[in-house]
Amino acid sequence: MIPPRPLTAAVVSVSFVVLLYLVELVDVVLPLELDQYGIVARSLDGLDGVLWAPLLHDGWSHLFANTWPVAVFAFLAMAGGPGQWLLVTAVIWIVGGLGVWLTSADHTVTIGASGLAFGWLAFLLVRGVFSRSLAQLAVAVVLLALWGGMLWGVFPGTPGVSWQGHLFGAVGGVLAAWLVARADRRKRPTPRPELPGSLGG
Repeated sequence: MIPPRPLTAAVVSVSFVVLLYLVELVDVVLPLELDQYGIVARSLDGLDGVLWAPLLHDGWSHLFANTWPVAVFAFLAMAGGPGQWLLVTAVIWIVGGLGVWLTSADHTVTIGASGLAFGWLAFLLVRGVFSRSLAQLAVAVVLLALWGGMLWGVFPGTPGVSWQGHLFGAVGGVLAAWLVARADRRKRPTPRPELPGSLGG
C-alpha cells in the first residue's frame, strides 16, 4: 500500500538514507573509528551500541548493499503516517539491537541498518494478518514475490553477516505489526447496543 502522503514518506526515507551516508562520510574522513560504537555482545560497555549500530557501516560496500532495502521499506512502512512509522521503527531498533546484544558471539561488534530493513519488511509482510486488511495482504504478497529471498538472511550461513541482527530485526517488525493492529482496534468506535424494542433507523 502506497503511503497516503507519498511525498512526506519519500522525504523521510531519503533523509534517513542521507543520514547514513553522512555518518559513513564522517567516519571515512575523520579518524573517529565510529564502528567501535556498534553493539558489543553481552558487554555493558557495548550495550549503548543498540542506539548507534544501525547508523554505522563497515565501509561503502556495506552501506550500498543496505541502501535500496532501507529506502524502499522505510517508504512503504510510512503508510500509517509518521507517528506510526516512528513507533514501528523504535520497536524494531530496540528489539533488534537487544537481540543482537544477547545472542551474538562474545566480543563481536555488530553494525549496520540491515536489521531495520528486515524489521520493516517483516512488518509489511504480517501487518495485514493482524489487521485483517486485504489491501495490506495484497502488498505483502507482492513484497514476498520481489524480496522474499531476503528472508534467508535470518539463518546462519554467511560469514561476517549478522544473521542475529536480521532475525531479531524481523522479530521486532512482527511485534510492531501486532502493536499497531492492537492500537487500531482500540481506536475503532464500539457499536452502541440497541435498546429493547427500539427500531433501527
